[in-house]
Amino acid sequence: MNKVTVIVPVHNEAEVLRRLYDEVRNRTAGMKESTFSWIFVDDGSTDASLEVIREMAEADRTVRYISFSRSFGKEAAIYAGLLHSASDLTILMDADLQHPPELIPEMVRCVGGGEADACGAKRRASWISRSFTRLINAMSTVKIESGATDFMCMNRKFVDAVLSLSESQRFSKGLFAWVGFRVRWLDYRQRPREAGRSKWNMRKLFLYALDGLTGFSVVPLRIISAAGAVVCLLAILYILVLIIRTLIRGIDVPGYVTTLVAVLFLGGVILLSVGVLGDYIGRIFMESKKRPLFITDVTNIGNEETGHAENAGSPKNNGKNQPGKETTEVAEKSESASS
Repeated sequence: MNKVTVIVPVHNEAEVLRRLYDEVRNRTAGMKESTFSWIFVDDGSTDASLEVIREMAEADRTVRYISFSRSFGKEAAIYAGLLHSASDLTILMDADLQHPPELIPEMVRCVGGGEADACGAKRRASWISRSFTRLINAMSTVKIESGATDFMCMNRKFVDAVLSLSESQRFSKGLFAWVGFRVRWLDYRQRPREAGRSKWNMRKLFLYALDGLTGFSVVPLRIISAAGAVVCLLAILYILVLIIRTLIRGIDVPGYVTTLVAVLFLGGVILLSVGVLGDYIGRIFMESKKRPLFITDVTNIGNEETGHAENAGSPKNNGKNQPGKETTEVAEKSESASS
């Protein structure tokens, strides 16, 4: 008998939570060899999401929840859910029903049957997404599956490996790829949202992609070094040309346009280089503060509901999952993705 926990990060999804709960239950009702439980992670919702989750928890003892003191982001919510899951299998899915629950039986069969350590869902990616995946795969030893989503079923070994990774600025797609193991992918067609609007916009997606790139590759730094070497070489060649021309033709008054173009070009290269270096240094700064990933305001995980915050450490000291204990984690959101 497999124990399965479904983790659902939630941010202002009150309209769709009951439909998600009912549909997943209907799709898994015939799976007699598995028992299902829930962990809803409320990422500082400002609508009635927490109230809806509480009502479901009162009616179903398998429903557990964690509510943050404010919005710390989806990555923190994913981490919190994984940290509190002690089941044989853990399923991560979005609340908006764009991840089709009908894939859950196949995922559980695949991972529970030992065919793979994780089974994820991938969709037909947009050209922007495909381009980003190609870019990060070219710059990093970590290879991310094109069209991969966070909708995934993982065994205990896979979850423990993800939790052992210490960074506070997290990029789950990259972390899931980094830990390795046997992963199987299922193709699916993404549904339209059942209700509400997407919480992502182009700016947040860009910052999230930037987090993924700088979190898994130092190639941008090497590009800067290579560009600096090329510029220095060109400068030396130009100096030699000027010396030879001066010896042959005498001193010449340099052109204003040429000087201006050279200054502007080199200034742009310097500013770009400083920006890239600043992003990496910023990541070092954020990691060095060692703030935990989130603050729990209310949770029913433990013997009874608690509504006060306690500092329970950071990702570096998460240890192993401790089910049944009343814990409250504090963790830092990736500031570059939340600002």
